[in-house]
Amino acid sequence: MEIRVAGDARIYVLKNDDGYSRAVAAVGIAEGEVLAPFGARETLATPNYLTVQTGPDTHILLAPEHLQYINHSCDPNVFFDTARMEIIALRAIAPGEEIQFFYPSTEWTMDRAFDCLCGSSECLGRIAGADQLDARALARHRFNLHILDRLAERLAEAA
Repeated sequence: MEIRVAGDARIYVLKNDDGYSRAVAAVGIAEGEVLAPFGARETLATPNYLTVQTGPDTHILLAPEHLQYINHSCDPNVFFDTARMEIIALRAIAPGEEIQFFYPSTEWTMDRAFDCLCGSSECLGRIAGADQLDARALARHRFNLHILDRLAERLAEAA
């Protein structure tokens, strides 16, 4: 059984009996629409499992706090735009659909790598950050500027 534990008019959080929580769309969201603005409850110099990387050495705990329950998918429906500090729909999202983003789109090196269970036909398996992605995964996903800058640096070093 799942119960609603947090949220707002557009996003709510469901928690199940096993303690797993997920963010869900409360309303329909159109492709390209801003789902929510976000900010920092706290800014850290190093990542942890709850932070979102917003710059080369900047990691934030999300505000509002219920946004931390937006889980990973290798086939995401939202993008965390860290330049505009907005969550953008990558495609139409139906009411009741889980909201998910591609963690490496913001994370260069993750605090805790994990085995992905998203079930997508494009699932990468092990998620460890953008620095671990192959060319195919890099071509398939959208990334924030601080990640693109690091990728460019890596290419320049290899040349």
